[in-house]
Amino acid sequence: MPGLESLIILLIVGAIAGWLAGVIVKGYGFGLIGNIVVGIVGAFIGNWLFPQLGFAMDYPIGAIISATLGAVLLLFVIGLIRRVA
Repeated sequence: MPGLESLIILLIVGAIAGWLAGVIVKGYGFGLIGNIVVGIVGAFIGNWLFPQLGFAMDYPIGAIISATLGAVLLLFVIGLIRRVA
């Protein structure tokens, strides 16, 4: 079970990644809590996707980059779903 430090780091990386993704993909900001959630989900996407593609990311900058790119991908998909619906 992850410790309190891991949870705090996950929230910080998620907040940074979600904020950066919201800046990159304009018009899809969800506020602080929403950005943290998008960033955390983006971190899971990035941590799964990039090793599949053969990319290794070093911690901590690599974790933020990976989470941000995963969050950008998530926001792009959310944007496509919003346009269709």
